[in-house]
Amino acid sequence: MCGISGFVDFNKKSGKNILEKMNRTLHHRGPDGEGYGIFETDTSITGLGHRRLSIIDLSEGGSQPKTYKGLHITFNGEIYNYAEIKNSLVSKGHTFNSHSDTEVILHAYEEWGPAALQQFIGMFAFVIYDETNKKIFACRDRAGVKPFFYYYKDGLFLFASELKALLQHPGFTKEINTDAVAAFLQFGYVPTPNCIFNDTHKLKPGHYLLLNLQTKAIETTRYWNVYDAYNKPELKISLPDAISEAEKLLTSAFQYRMVSDVPVGVFLSGGYDSSCVTAILQKNNTEKIKTFTIGVPDVGLNEAPFAKEIAAHLGTDHTEYYCTQKEALEIVPQLPFFYDEPFADSSAIPTTLVSRIAREKVTVALSADAGDEIFAGYNRYDYMVKYGNSIKKVPGFMRRATAALMDIVPADKIPVLNKKYLFHSRYEKVKSLLKEPSAKNILMSLTRQMGGRDLTNLFIDEFKNMPSYFDSSDLSSERYSVLSYMMAIDYQTYLLDDILQKVDRAGMSVSLEGREPFLDHRIIEWAAQLPLDYKYNKGNKKFILKEIVHKYIPATMMDRPKMGFGIPIANWLQNNLKPFVDLYFDEQFISRQNIFNNDEIQKIKKSFYEGKVERAEKIWYILMFQMWYDKWIINN
Repeated sequence: MCGISGFVDFNKKSGKNILEKMNRTLHHRGPDGEGYGIFETDTSITGLGHRRLSIIDLSEGGSQPKTYKGLHITFNGEIYNYAEIKNSLVSKGHTFNSHSDTEVILHAYEEWGPAALQQFIGMFAFVIYDETNKKIFACRDRAGVKPFFYYYKDGLFLFASELKALLQHPGFTKEINTDAVAAFLQFGYVPTPNCIFNDTHKLKPGHYLLLNLQTKAIETTRYWNVYDAYNKPELKISLPDAISEAEKLLTSAFQYRMVSDVPVGVFLSGGYDSSCVTAILQKNNTEKIKTFTIGVPDVGLNEAPFAKEIAAHLGTDHTEYYCTQKEALEIVPQLPFFYDEPFADSSAIPTTLVSRIAREKVTVALSADAGDEIFAGYNRYDYMVKYGNSIKKVPGFMRRATAALMDIVPADKIPVLNKKYLFHSRYEKVKSLLKEPSAKNILMSLTRQMGGRDLTNLFIDEFKNMPSYFDSSDLSSERYSVLSYMMAIDYQTYLLDDILQKVDRAGMSVSLEGREPFLDHRIIEWAAQLPLDYKYNKGNKKFILKEIVHKYIPATMMDRPKMGFGIPIANWLQNNLKPFVDLYFDEQFISRQNIFNNDEIQKIKKSFYEGKVERAEKIWYILMFQMWYDKWIINN
């Protein structure tokens, strides 16, 4: 894993000095080396920058940018099956000068063009400058494990692994997109393909981009879509056969993620997903797998004892570290640098801490994300299945009448109940569901931190809802189920923009490569076709995955409520982090900023400190934006 950056300047005002400045902001992504390529034509100057974290082929043969027959590449990621692809290319007459997967990409692109992407098993974001055909080819892996930002305005195209590199180019216009701020305050992230700045985008997963250097035209093409799997006919397979096939597929995917010339470890939380990865890898490896767990300050959210017990049972080389509250709090001021687009998932803090501990012993760590999205593991899937149909059964006239009454009587005016924890937010969600009990609205109500009225009150100017994968209607009516709908949407939204961004930035903050074994595309392509009751069986979530895990770990060791990787935000905001709240919620600061309604900001803050602890998440979301704003708008 590395960092990439670069430009295509049709104004011909950019040079290596600018590229170096962009690239060196990504030092943490690749401390082992840097490389540059500048290519000038009659119409443009193209710059390719690379930061190297040496994982495969530690020799100079793995350095970038790499050139082959007029093709120049800068690449971030890993192609796990590069050896098999290389053998196929050798049989077609190709010869190689290194043992790197980067060189294999170039040869594959020469042989097959964009169709080469279909052969790659891996995580990747790369840019190829095709000197002969005068075009730029950029792509992103199927699930979006690797980030890719780009900007295109006034004859200047910029790209990078992180947003901060784009800001270093003097031609970048730094204008905040208010619609994106509103989206962030809803979800805790800016949903793909949108970005916090105007004229700036995230390349969608499973897409590639072509920039024609003669016409300056840019177009994106989808080469993979998760719905293609969900829309295939359901597999006719018995449960025992499905369990057997699932384990074979998981074993292949997990073993591929062990391909490395440097030490590899596993983040072990003690939950089913990480335990599955660890159990299967330990079964198939003679050496002890290195596992890492961190204990968090709030004992009620501490999974470390469970992880330790499982590690002992499986016989791994386990490292457990209990961080102090001081260590965790010291991460908070650093978040805006590494998460250079507003990001509000507070579990970024423990994820950063466990990455630091792992980096002392390994350079690569496997993170068991996506099990919930693939095998139906979230608690909200329970709510949808159990309560979604109940709301729909209420006659329409009754729902509309009740919602109309709730519009007239706000939550604050209802005696007794208005003192209850979370009553205000739940009141608004119930009202929204009564108005529109669709699957999309139920999902949005379970996902959003702030609703429409909250945001309208909060902003000075009007804003629009941004297009995103929440709007997808690609699931066919023949294969539609509420559960499949939710899992597919989560795969494209929460997984993509929250979890994967969190793990990438946390790991890269300490130059640790994170790998996501459940995000081998073969797994979702197969699991999407399974009968639903193999995933969600009478309220038993992740049913088939649990059956596999129980072969290696007794069910009695695993049988406990699902726990989050969280921290005590409300307590911190009321105490240690209160100076940050006072600073960034200050009336003068808000007025100078001219984005938010000052009265509403002060109202939220006041109610929180007067006992409305349910406002903690709203306070945290706003605080994360304010700290980002201070770092990248005021002080950059």
